[in-house]
Amino acid sequence: MNIEKVSFQNTEGQTLAGRLELPANGHPHNFALFAHCFTCTKNLSAVRNISRALTAEGFGVLRFDFTGLGESEGDFEDTNFSGNVQDLVAAANYLSENHKAPSLLVGHSLGGAAVIFAAAELDSVQAVATIAAPSNPKHVKHLLKSDLKTIEKEGVAEVQLSGRTFTIKKQFLDDLETKSLPETAKNMRKALLVLHSPQDELVGIINAEELYIAAHHPKSFVSLDGADHLLTKKTDSEYVGSVIAGWVSRYVEIPSEEKIASKHDVVASLDKAEGFTTRMKIGDHYSFADEPESFGGNNFGPSPYELVTAGLSACTAMTIQMYAKRKKWDVQNVEVHTSYDKQHAVDCENCEDDAAKIDTFTREIKFEGELDEKQIKRLLQIADKCPVHKTLHSETQIITYLKE
Repeated sequence: MNIEKVSFQNTEGQTLAGRLELPANGHPHNFALFAHCFTCTKNLSAVRNISRALTAEGFGVLRFDFTGLGESEGDFEDTNFSGNVQDLVAAANYLSENHKAPSLLVGHSLGGAAVIFAAAELDSVQAVATIAAPSNPKHVKHLLKSDLKTIEKEGVAEVQLSGRTFTIKKQFLDDLETKSLPETAKNMRKALLVLHSPQDELVGIINAEELYIAAHHPKSFVSLDGADHLLTKKTDSEYVGSVIAGWVSRYVEIPSEEKIASKHDVVASLDKAEGFTTRMKIGDHYSFADEPESFGGNNFGPSPYELVTAGLSACTAMTIQMYAKRKKWDVQNVEVHTSYDKQHAVDCENCEDDAAKIDTFTREIKFEGELDEKQIKRLLQIADKCPVHKTLHSETQIITYLKE
């Protein structure tokens, strides 16, 4: 993926800092805005994981710090919920002016409440996804309950949230009182996905029920069973991202992927800006090849050697099953486990010389079925007759032309 540092101004003229994540080809089919949780930042691991799951499906995602948080300008103590909503509108305007207006809003916790209010002001938004969102912004008072009296009496107090100190003013609480999320959700009339964990100890699952009941169809609910409020487990946040990407495809326009025309069976296409992420046409199928992150890639697809190894494994399995069916042998399943490396030949004469290493495929085969030792031995011999196996063992030639 491509990640760009971006900045834009809020309604007070303060600069807000964000990260714009684009898919590997740099051409997103839709843009999404992400609103982080109360006192969090755009760099929360869950925010990054969800954003990357969306970019993997072709979305461009803008995640940014609300006013007074993270790298954004302003004083948090002077902000309120209404200001967060306006920050989202400012971010949407930035996308509209520099790229394309967002069609999807995603919000986590209080950010989930904020995106519903923002969606009411943004005509471009077709779908909204909330994660662990309260059914009313006033739920934040629950986090401040030990300091509420001080804030009401003195107009301000320092509170401890997630191990950090924040100054909260009475105007923040007063602003929450003016917001009716159920009424706003009812009037939104845009596709809504509510994701919530039954084990959420900070914002109870009843909030998801209230939000779902208030909204009009089309609306959906997904239970994040076992997840905590902040989605601290990577698998949980990655799951959320993949679910949102699949769900929203029904509500936003996703153009058909541009096909690669060619007389050849296999085509690889790589733009300058895409690193190692390579579009592939393999017969009638389209996919990506890539390198692992440790090698500088995005890991969006198998590496070239993994593709070669996969071809050997698949061909071996097909050849064995074809032979077994012809012989009417009981092979219920065959698994071919293959890896590639460079190793010294078994009978090498210069094993101390690294240059003497050769390309080596290590293949392990597992059978399920009623087979005797003689049949198994024969099937292992048949594995060596797989066409790809023969190609790798035979003398080959590669003829290269300049394509007109």
